[in-house]
Amino acid sequence: MTWTQVYNPLGNLYLSAIVAAIPVVVLLGALAFFHVKAHVAALLGLAAALAVALFVYRMPASMAFSAAFNGALFGLLPIGWIVLNAIFIYDITVKTGDFETVKHTIAGLAGDRRIQILLIGFSFGAFIEGASGFGTPVAICGAMLIGLGFRPLAAAGLALIGNTAPVAFGALGTPITTLATVTALPVGLLSAMVGRQLPFFSLIVPFWLVWAMAGAGGMVEVWPACLVAGLFFAIPQFIVSNYVGPELVDIIAAAVSIFAVYVLLKFWQPKKIWRFEGEAAAPTDGPKPSVGEAWKAWMPWLILSVSVFVWGYFKPLINKISNPVWENPWLHKLVLKAPPLVPKPTGEAATWAVSWLSATGTALLVAGILSGLLLGLKPGDLASTYLKTLNRVKWSLLTIVAMLALGFVTRYSGSDSTMGLAFASTGHLFPFFAAMLGWLGVALTGSDTSSNVLFGNLQKVTAQQLGLSPILTAAANSSGGVMGKMIDAQSIVVAGVATGQQGEEGTILRYVFFHSLALAVLVGILVYLQAYTFPGMIPPYHP
Repeated sequence: MTWTQVYNPLGNLYLSAIVAAIPVVVLLGALAFFHVKAHVAALLGLAAALAVALFVYRMPASMAFSAAFNGALFGLLPIGWIVLNAIFIYDITVKTGDFETVKHTIAGLAGDRRIQILLIGFSFGAFIEGASGFGTPVAICGAMLIGLGFRPLAAAGLALIGNTAPVAFGALGTPITTLATVTALPVGLLSAMVGRQLPFFSLIVPFWLVWAMAGAGGMVEVWPACLVAGLFFAIPQFIVSNYVGPELVDIIAAAVSIFAVYVLLKFWQPKKIWRFEGEAAAPTDGPKPSVGEAWKAWMPWLILSVSVFVWGYFKPLINKISNPVWENPWLHKLVLKAPPLVPKPTGEAATWAVSWLSATGTALLVAGILSGLLLGLKPGDLASTYLKTLNRVKWSLLTIVAMLALGFVTRYSGSDSTMGLAFASTGHLFPFFAAMLGWLGVALTGSDTSSNVLFGNLQKVTAQQLGLSPILTAAANSSGGVMGKMIDAQSIVVAGVATGQQGEEGTILRYVFFHSLALAVLVGILVYLQAYTFPGMIPPYHP
């Protein structure tokens, strides 16, 4: 028996949207204002989502609970699997003492915290995002920043803010290729349009990142580094996205950005070294790591980078060889998505990729085991370290499971689509709200890819009804969505785990919320200007 989604269950779209937002309000309110532990807040939000689905949207109970189960499975694999193994690598380097050498080598290049956040939080994080996505850069960069001596809240918040501009091209362009599949729009045009929106923010984010940490005065003191990091990311981002395609945008742009900052530091250094208030100055004397010691210390991170890139590149091939997919018999194709989100009622797939072999977390596990052995750890030491890591993140894994269960319930019940339709009813202002809709989608689902699946076709249909370019609004869904990445519950939890702040997720959310909303508004303004003032920036589309 099938069930068709209803997007206006209360007869008034805006009232329905307010009710649909209750689970999100419960979740974020519990985290931000009532200081409830993250896993408890997630379970409360899940309970609210189930109540809204059952009693407002009249979703059959078997489908509602099956949606929650499907989301829980996805929370374990791939998301939880990534988090667990990313922290495992970091714990290995701490156990062997090699992270101290990493700290010394970075301090030798730049002891200034502002330069370190540009190198790790922005440029290196963008490389990891391009290779894998799905929370990996926040987990890796958050752990590295903690190891470098950053304060936990700053490490978490800054890792989240830095992981914005690269997200639309993350995981080898998966959000863009998925958007093209959902909307039946040319992938090259979507890639080009996003590549004419995000480079502006690739230039802004490094300045914004340093300003968030050190204030306006601290930012001005290192403006050359901010400019070089952003400019040498933005230019390749534009070129590759417009003339090559979405797959290697972040990989190439991040590599160019890292190299450009490295070259700059050979000729320029900030006049004074910035540290956190009350933090001791970085040591300037003492033995410097030798070249061999530095290579040994950086080896796990180099192996990690190569592993996630290779895994991402060969993932389609691995999936062809071994990719068992489980179809949820109580949900698969039984929930029908209805117009205007789709041209005609269409069954929603409800599957779960059982194959852990192609998962990014497996690449991290292989990198961790190989690195540990090369660093001299015995198999028993690796096993005990892994168990300690698992014990450390157990409550966070439960939180991720509950968060994803909540997201899947809102998706299959249609309540998130209700909020999307409320945005889509804004008429002339829709180009602005197209970006805000993407922001909302990622905040709800935790993924730019999922947001594109959720709202991509709605963006296309609404644009055609209003006489706008569907290329512009569909791309805006992805570009606006990247700014929601820093406040989605999944990313907040990952950042908390990576920086040892389990239970402080509400504090992290309050730290980043303004930045997320402000940057999303700026994306909306840009899309509005592209629609009405600078339409020449939109690639021509002839359906």
